[in-house]
Amino acid sequence: MENILVAKNVSKTYGNYTALSNISLNIPKNCIYGLLGPNGAGKTSFIRIINQITHQDSGEILFDGEPLAQHHIAHIGYLPEERGLYKSMKVGEQALYLAQLKGLSKSEAKEKLKYWFDRLNIGDWWNKKIQELSKGMAQKIQFIVTVLHDPKLLIFDEPFSGFDPINANIIKDEILQLKEKGTSIIFSTHRMESVEELCEYIALIHKSEKILDGKLSDIKKAYKNNIFNVGLQTQENAEKLIQELNEKYHILSSGFDNVEKQLDFKVQLPSSHTAEILSELSKMANVNRFEETIPSANDIFIQTVNNKDNDR
Repeated sequence: MENILVAKNVSKTYGNYTALSNISLNIPKNCIYGLLGPNGAGKTSFIRIINQITHQDSGEILFDGEPLAQHHIAHIGYLPEERGLYKSMKVGEQALYLAQLKGLSKSEAKEKLKYWFDRLNIGDWWNKKIQELSKGMAQKIQFIVTVLHDPKLLIFDEPFSGFDPINANIIKDEILQLKEKGTSIIFSTHRMESVEELCEYIALIHKSEKILDGKLSDIKKAYKNNIFNVGLQTQENAEKLIQELNEKYHILSSGFDNVEKQLDFKVQLPSSHTAEILSELSKMANVNRFEETIPSANDIFIQTVNNKDNDR
């Protein structure tokens, strides 16, 4: 698979503080790549290097197969977490100005702005001042000027901050549309539910080091621990049944639904004996549910960070 961005052993220090330590990443083209990590992990430093706001002390970054250079900025769109619109300027005037800074002619900028203003139903905002808009409304303007020049790579840092659920969903759909059209996207967020919805690949940075990366579906498979949620329907004494189960299996939790007459429990099973155990359970009671729990991105994030901290 071709990569839009490759980082090789990238390091960055500020005085005695190490922001990035030998970070290597391969970010595939035409995907949404989650750049994750706790506050202060080094994500922003890495993003600033890609945008050439600052430079790495060592290591190499390739953009679309070439060493990252100043002219690549024209092919990158960056939506920072801290927004930077001029509050006293009118929306249209400011959007037009920022679009021309991206290399668009005035006529191209007007055409593209009209498309996006109509698409997001904000055509009547053109003569409003930024200070008249809510945070979420201003966020839409910032989103538009980020994507307006059709960059090869988009970098979104907490793009849903300030949005209500309806507008967050609108922007999420727009991000997915951009990906479908061939744009590569780096998505930095603390909202793990957004990672689940959007990201095909992730990298986790913690205390300046990369501690995990790869395809999210493969990572989830690797983190499975053979825990199953089971529901057994029974008219018999539930306490006796759970006692019998405890003698045979590693039961993590259990409870009885008096209405459904169902014993629900979570069990960790030996990986190679799932079919045999299901057969045994079916002899004890009717099996209404038998499903493996797949760790969420949030579970993986917490477990990996905690494990790393415990190893230090």
